[in-house]
Amino acid sequence: MRNVTLSNGVEMPVLGFGVYQIPPEQTEQAVSDALVAGYRLLDTAAAYGNEEAVGRAIKGSGIPRAELFVTTKLWVQEAPAQDNALRAFETSLGRLGLDYLDLYLMHQPYGDVYGQWRTMEAVQHEGLAKAIGVANFYPDRLLDLIINNELAPAVNQIETHPFFQRAAYQDLMREHGVQIQSWGGFAEGRNNLFSNPLLSEIGAEHGKSVAQVVLRWLIQRDVVAIPKSVRAERMAENFDIFDFDLTADQMARIATLDTGASLFFDHHDPAMVVRLGGHRLRGRTE
Repeated sequence: MRNVTLSNGVEMPVLGFGVYQIPPEQTEQAVSDALVAGYRLLDTAAAYGNEEAVGRAIKGSGIPRAELFVTTKLWVQEAPAQDNALRAFETSLGRLGLDYLDLYLMHQPYGDVYGQWRTMEAVQHEGLAKAIGVANFYPDRLLDLIINNELAPAVNQIETHPFFQRAAYQDLMREHGVQIQSWGGFAEGRNNLFSNPLLSEIGAEHGKSVAQVVLRWLIQRDVVAIPKSVRAERMAENFDIFDFDLTADQMARIATLDTGASLFFDHHDPAMVVRLGGHRLRGRTE
């Protein structure tokens, strides 16, 4: 497994396992299968409702804690954000059954972002999270956070896939020491990704699937990927991407697929701000 080194020196696997949209009743088995397949980075969130199941899988695996890299995320908190964010962090840590997190992310760029971030800074200073970062932050919000706070986010987890490649934004993040991480690496199959002629052709040149080509493309760009599956054979396939390299020409051909636009939603859309920024996880973080 390759690692990337975060701005504070923490080593993070370049390939992990995500549990977004996996129902809680399936999550424990899925994470257990992923750990058997070799994944050591696990990505969940308070909003996913499956932290406890992830924690049970970790406990049942017998894998030493130091060998795992566990991420969860803070949802938008009501005022006083600092107090509520700390309570939310403690709740997530308890549900996971862990003494510390490897990475704690602010899930959305809404609410009292600064109050939430100050709590996250304190959590890192106390050693309860080895690194802190954000998710879904566009350049304006990311730079504003960096300029006006003590710690810069170590990671920004954003929509990144062949149809929305974020190359220029990745360069900007790199300038500020922020590691890009992909969510939706397979674009959830939109635009017929898994039957795309160009990706299929490149896969055939290596004897690999489209999914493997996409994951290899991401990690060759130094983008951390967290593919999701509930099928053990697919998990193993997604993990089997370290025995080939895409050529410069193949990387350039994949670059032509970029549309420069999200396939899901726009965080600048007022309706989306209302929908996400006003949603509360009742009973999950309190």
